[in-house]
Amino acid sequence: MPIVTIQVTREGTAPDRQSVTAEEKAALIKGVSELLLNVLNKPLESTFVVIEEVDTDNWGWGGLPALEYRRQLAAKIK
Repeated sequence: MPIVTIQVTREGTAPDRQSVTAEEKAALIKGVSELLLNVLNKPLESTFVVIEEVDTDNWGWGGLPALEYRRQLAAKIK
């Protein structure tokens, strides 16, 4: 029984949204489940997918909060 956890930042895929949509979550669940079926022969009904949305304040890399890291990266690109 595979259990897959997907973590995403709590921000939308468009400027007017603050989270992943229900349709996007359904697509993630379907895609991951089908991948496990095709690669590991795990039945769809035995695969569990958990999607965790994490506030950007609780997400970071490069020693910085995520939004600050992105700001610094964008400044370097300009």
